[in-house]
Amino acid sequence: MYAMNGILGVSGLSFLLVALFTPLLIWGLRTLKLTQPIRTELPPDHQAKRGTPLMAGLILLVGVAMSLQFHPAPLTVFLCSTFLLFSTIGFMDDFKKAAWQDPSGISGRMKLVLQFLFTGILLYVLFHSFSLTSDITLFNGFQLHLPVSVYIIIMLLFIVGSANAINFTDGLDGLLINVAIPTYFFFFVISEKPEVQMFSLIMIGCLLGLLLYNIYPARAFMGDTGSLAIGGSLSFLAVIEKVEILIPLLFLIYLAEQFSVILQVWYYKRTKLRLFRMAPIHYHFSLKYGWSENKIVMIFGFVSWFMALLCWVLAKYVM
Repeated sequence: MYAMNGILGVSGLSFLLVALFTPLLIWGLRTLKLTQPIRTELPPDHQAKRGTPLMAGLILLVGVAMSLQFHPAPLTVFLCSTFLLFSTIGFMDDFKKAAWQDPSGISGRMKLVLQFLFTGILLYVLFHSFSLTSDITLFNGFQLHLPVSVYIIIMLLFIVGSANAINFTDGLDGLLINVAIPTYFFFFVISEKPEVQMFSLIMIGCLLGLLLYNIYPARAFMGDTGSLAIGGSLSFLAVIEKVEILIPLLFLIYLAEQFSVILQVWYYKRTKLRLFRMAPIHYHFSLKYGWSENKIVMIFGFVSWFMALLCWVLAKYVM
């Protein structure tokens, strides 16, 4: 009970620190004119967001510092390193967008090369320092035994793909935060590792603190600095907790966002028509059905909570 109270206390402290210091970060970003450029093809209501400070995801590094301060175990260091490495890629992209007012940021190829490189290094560390196995846990305790090389290839594709899918979800004010909190909570609930429990709950506290300034109308955007870091850490948590089989359900919103983009491009190349009014799919609900940003965020967040609960039931009683 004391350990759990300690984790809850640290999470609450993380919330307070982020809530208190985010305005200072916003002021600094605005002073340096590191603001969000808006793609011209986005809807008119998004054009009004031009000039909003970008890279507010830097404040999430409070969670990294808190995790290392209060539970500096090897697994904590690994989780924080994952967060930092993916955040670095996002920061490079955000900085070019903001400093040069270039919505494209760094090249997609560069981002993918860095993501595959960092993911490969981190998987190597997992196998050699944390005894990660190449087995995938299926239902009723059945294990699918894969050769290490096959498992690494699958996980490389999964982690990079999932991190980018989660990055796609950061398209509306407060959307990614509301969808990511249930996912972190799932890992907090199912894990028996205190490092994972603390890291997950601290990140929830940080995200709640940032939400105060990211909810519609957002005073700042977390940018890829935050969204890629969230994507990388959540993807590796799925590998660490050996719940790879649950990813299609647990990451349903993220995957829907990513595959809507893939399907849109594929369908347009074949027919010269659009399958969705705009992709990622959250724009489709806004343009076709007139849903407000708050409505989309609320519904997507509800779906994420439902999927997290369903996955918890499956992990506890079926796997």
